[in-house]
Amino acid sequence: MGKLLDSPAGLILLLIVIVLFGAKRLPDAARSLGRSIRIFKSEMDSTATKSADSVSSNDSGSDSDIKN
Repeated sequence: MGKLLDSPAGLILLLIVIVLFGAKRLPDAARSLGRSIRIFKSEMDSTATKSADSVSSNDSGSDSDIKN
């Protein structure tokens, strides 16, 4: 991320963001973005846990489901 702001294009992008959102709204926008990312990660973790639980429960009963 540091390399982006070192380039002139990164500085221009930062200036455009400040002009579009304004200095007062940037902290609120960053807070909302952080909250959204945190919620997304927690949902992904819970989905991964649920899928891992369902796989492990299917594996334990898979021997009785196999027909010869």
